Order: sequence, then C-alpha cells, then structure tokens
Amino acid sequence: MTERLYYRDSFLYVFDAEVREVAENPRPAVILDRSAFYPTSGGQVFDTGEITLPGSNQKMRVTEVGETEDGHVVHYLDAPLKDIKPGTRVRGLIDPTRRRDHMQQHSGQHVLSAAFVRLFDMHTVSFHMADEYCSIDLDTPTLTKEQIESAERLANEIILENRAVEIRFVTREEAGKLGLRKFPVADRDELRIIDIHDIDLSACGGTHVNQTGQIGCILLRKTERVRQGWRVEFVAGQRAVATARRDFTTLTEAAAMFSAHIYDVPPQARKSLDEIRSLRKQREQSQEELADAQAAAMLAGTSEANGRKLVVRTFSDRDVNSIKLLAQKLTRLATNVVALLATTSPQPSLVFAQSPGQPLDMGSLMKETMPSLGGRGGGTKDMAQGGVPKIDGIEAALAAIAKRI
Repeated sequence: MTERLYYRDSFLYVFDAEVREVAENPRPAVILDRSAFYPTSGGQVFDTGEITLPGSNQKMRVTEVGETEDGHVVHYLDAPLKDIKPGTRVRGLIDPTRRRDHMQQHSGQHVLSAAFVRLFDMHTVSFHMADEYCSIDLDTPTLTKEQIESAERLANEIILENRAVEIRFVTREEAGKLGLRKFPVADRDELRIIDIHDIDLSACGGTHVNQTGQIGCILLRKTERVRQGWRVEFVAGQRAVATARRDFTTLTEAAAMFSAHIYDVPPQARKSLDEIRSLRKQREQSQEELADAQAAAMLAGTSEANGRKLVVRTFSDRDVNSIKLLAQKLTRLATNVVALLATTSPQPSLVFAQSPGQPLDMGSLMKETMPSLGGRGGGTKDMAQGGVPKIDGIEAALAAIAKRI
C-alpha cells in the first residue's frame, strides 16, 4: 500500500520516494512506496506534475493518477520509462497551481455543503469536480433562489472568518460518536477527519486548505432539478475570480452592442427578442402573400394540357421551405395542378406536389428521381421533397418527369 503524504500535508509539492513497480502496458506507469500525488476519488480529480531522477535531467510528466483496489497509487506517465526499475530513488513534483485549485474547490464544497445543512437541513449526496466548475447534489425536493443566496452568503462569511481546517485520524468507533455530516460507506478501521471549526466535520480523503480564508470565495452559478434532488454548480477561489472576469467581459461586450449599461442587458435583450419575433411574423406573412401572388401569376400563365396545369420551375435564390410553400399555394388554387419545383441555392432541393385527387404519386416520383442526382428524398402521394449534393442534372431531371406526366 502506498503511503499517502497528502493525507497530512496538502501543501506538500515536492517529495522523495522509491519505485516499487514499473509498468509499460497499456501505458507507462510507476507505483512508489510513498506519494503526494492525489488519485481521482471522492469526486476530486487527480494531480499532475513530474517525476524526476535526482542528479539526472530525465523528467517524466505525470498525466494522470489512479489507485488500485489494494491501495496503491498509480502514476501514469507521458512517455516510456528509461533507467527506472524497482528500487530506484525518484523525486516527485506536484503541479502547485492545479493542487491549490483543487484544495480551494474541495474545501469550498465542504463549507457550502455545511451551509446548506446549517440553514435548511439539506444534505449533500454527491460531489463532482470538473475542469471549470464543481457541483453538489442536494437531497431536497425544492430549492429557492432565496435559499441559494443565503447558503452562498453564509459560506463566504465562514471563509472571511478564516476558520481553522484541521486534519485528524480516528477509529471507526470514535467517528461514530462525533456526529459527522456524512459517515463513509467504506469499511476502514481508521478514518481521516476534516474538521472546519464549528461548521463541518466530515470523513474525507481529499486535499484541503489549512484555513478557510485560503478558499478565497465561493460563487454559486447554476441550479437544476435532478433525479435525486437539486444540483448546485459552483466555483471557488481563483476559479471564481476567473469566472467573474469572464462573465463581466461577456456582459460588457453585450452591453456595448446595445449601447447600454451591463445591468440593462436583460431588458434590452428581451426587447430585441420581441422585435425579432414581430419581424419574423411580418416576414412569414409577407412570404405567404408573395407566394399567393406568384402562384396565381404562374397558373394564369400556364396552359392546360391533358386536363392538367403543369408548372415546372427552378429557382436560384430560395430555400426548400420557400418553394414548398409555393407548391402548396399552387396546388390549392386549382384541382388539376402538378408542380415540379427546384432550388439551386442555398441547398439544392426539389419539391413535387399535386392537387388533392390527382392520380399521380409524388412520393414515388421523388424516390425514382433521387438516385440519378445522388440525393435522398420522399413524401406522400400529394407532396414530396428531396435534397441533392449539387445542382448538376436538376433541370434535366425535372424535364424528364414533366415529359412523363
């Protein structure tokens, strides 16, 4: 079993150790007798860093850290090993920026979870740490905006008070008498306890700060209903600062577009959306009126042959919805209309339609036509559409169908 140095000192970034095992497949990895690298577990992601040979220029990048069922910490490396074998002395260097970030997020989670318990008796059932955000799932059927703000406020007050964060080890029997916020499921004789003065007492194997002030701050970002309750996304420390900066920059750019203050962006956005909806309705109405007029003009200029009015037309500046609307208008103006329409831009497409009651089958005609054009399509007896990859052959295909009809 690997001795885990971070259990007693989360601020330990450099350590010496001895190689116990070396692996090459499926990827290079080493197991050491002792390690300060944190492996992914308990919702917290792994550390990264380097393993070096003292007195040598050889450096091996630690890209991931895991653990085996029997308690060994596995350090996965970015390149095959050289001159490394069991018994070799090495030095480990933790990426301090990543470690400090993880300490801020995980300690922040303890404070935030404790705040929800203290204020509303809402218990955390799971914790997840991603690269840009963290989340806790609360066991509660409801969660209000006021409760979220209150928990965030209390958590940041605890951070400001710079309370001590202590680590101690107790037996499982002793732990049962301490009133832990959450008792671990794992059956271990000795438990590591994280004690945040007068707010939280939890069994935890993660890396943590020494004082709550080192968390910096906590910012709650998003809430959503999930199967087991409510999920709360948050960021702490430098993540919170970076997130707030990104939010401010985004709002500032949006405000500049509206020539408004950042606090006026929501009403300005709502106003713009209302205007867009209004313009969209006007556009749809105009398209309907234009299609009515064009359909009437086309039919007026189309002679009847064999008891039908056959309209064949290719457009170069309409989408498929536009020619589909025109086909509908054409086939509704008279009972004997067949429309073979196509567009070459922006996406080459075809639409076949006939007035209800006509004996042809537009869906079958479309399926027969598509293979020669390299496209796909289909539809009903009275209306069908299809898309093709290029415009070559469209007009010839329409002419061939018109000749058959």
